[in-house]
Amino acid sequence: LIATASMETMADSSSCASPSSGGVNILIAFYSRDGHVEALAKAVAEGAASEGATVRLRRARELVGPEVMAKAPGWAEKAQRMNEQYEAPKGDDAVWADAMLFGSPTRFGSICSELKAYVDSLGGLWFQGKTNGKVGGAFSSTSALHGGNESTIIGMYNFMAHLGMILVPLGYTDPIMFKAGTPYGATTTAGDGGRVVTEEELSVARHQGKRTAQVARALKAANITISK
Repeated sequence: LIATASMETMADSSSCASPSSGGVNILIAFYSRDGHVEALAKAVAEGAASEGATVRLRRARELVGPEVMAKAPGWAEKAQRMNEQYEAPKGDDAVWADAMLFGSPTRFGSICSELKAYVDSLGGLWFQGKTNGKVGGAFSSTSALHGGNESTIIGMYNFMAHLGMILVPLGYTDPIMFKAGTPYGATTTAGDGGRVVTEEELSVARHQGKRTAQVARALKAANITISK
């Protein structure tokens, strides 16, 4: 199932599902500049799809112009590649979702402005109560070890609380949690941009996708979450 989900993600770029749908919809909204958060997002999607969830992968768009992007080698090229592969997240995606997972690189210990802009756009849905009861989680990447992964994820918990979401952290619910990641969510470090996300870090992300899908399915079956 994980292999199938991975191929569908690569082919469709924006959504994936296992052959046996469990009726749970999961939005993974992320921003990635060098591909590290993207790698985690794809692994989260694989884990969720392996539990029968239908997944939408959405990449937030840049807020700066090409003259700024040109100052970081490869930024524009990678952004173009990912923007061609993933749709931008929209309010309709949030309405559709039973669970939402947010992935962000760390910017001075907090969420990046690109993903925050999408979160801020959900104000109308929040006012209507349409985000209440949805399952929520987060994952992140930093350039340096101890560079703010945990503070970034915990910071994202703040807006999810305001949105009325049901937070699902990882804790130590799988043996892989003693080898990588954090009890708050999946993490990685990018180094100078050339470091590759490890298989253990990807395993944590897959576990996060599976756990989120399992909880969302149970809550939806109990008629606790808002369902369409």
